[in-house]
Amino acid sequence: MPIRIPDDLPATSALKLENIFTMQESRASHQEIRPLKLLILNLMPNKIETEIQLMRLLSNTPLQVDVELIRVDARASRNTPKDHLDQFYVDFDKVKNKKWDGFILTGAPIAMIPFEKVYYWDKFKQIVEWSKTHVTSTLFLCWAAQAAFKCLYGFEKVGRDKKISGIYQHMIYHHHHPLVRGFDEQFLAPLSRISEFGSSRLGENAALTIFADSPTAGVYLAASTECRQVFITGHPEYDANTLHNEYLRDLAEGLDPELPVNYYPNDDVNATPVVSWRSHANLLYSNWLNYCVYQVTPYNLDTKTYDA
Repeated sequence: MPIRIPDDLPATSALKLENIFTMQESRASHQEIRPLKLLILNLMPNKIETEIQLMRLLSNTPLQVDVELIRVDARASRNTPKDHLDQFYVDFDKVKNKKWDGFILTGAPIAMIPFEKVYYWDKFKQIVEWSKTHVTSTLFLCWAAQAAFKCLYGFEKVGRDKKISGIYQHMIYHHHHPLVRGFDEQFLAPLSRISEFGSSRLGENAALTIFADSPTAGVYLAASTECRQVFITGHPEYDANTLHNEYLRDLAEGLDPELPVNYYPNDDVNATPVVSWRSHANLLYSNWLNYCVYQVTPYNLDTKTYDA
């Protein structure tokens, strides 16, 4: 079954060109089925690109998923048209009185800014706290994972001398756990961050289980008890050229970035990168939706109560 998204959302036509099955609202409304209700808080600057990337992964399961895009407030975006935001996004306050099967909070290119200096930090903390009692399973990506570690466990931000950028190899633990079911012993995933996620530091918290890490880049995948919160410190949703575009952006800003690791063939910036992480990305999202959301969420969301 497909994801159900608004008829006019740019992701609809983009995914159709890739022969990915999506269902428009006009058709899905006639089906007698209880789809999963999924929120996405999109904090990335180019929101349309991120929408397409996430919905591509969410569509690769047999489950029907209703997607609702939300924002912290109605503040203008420099990289996304206001008309797009006004048409397809709603403020968090409009959805907070409902319960949801799943929730995705994306990364944001603000790793160098202290949490307390981020203009929506108080709202972000409110949203994380709210998710504990209103969402079956919440997925935090990159910066959102770092920020959620602070909100939920008090982990302070730890920076790195050099930005991690590229395709990194990771090792799997707890092989039989549903979240990593079907994974190879090692897999590749895109990373783009300047924050440290040390395995020893995160592993000291008994409430967290580490499912995948890298000897050079640290923890990649972790989760709380029963996977109520799942943390991905990278970007499995990235397209082939996303790291390339970030590299060019950093160059233009005078940051003197290093070439993304294991990304360009022969480290030739003019060569087309080869996607080596897509199967892992699809499997991770499929496992999360199936085992952490669908298998444990109630048919009637209003009857579900959660321990905060």
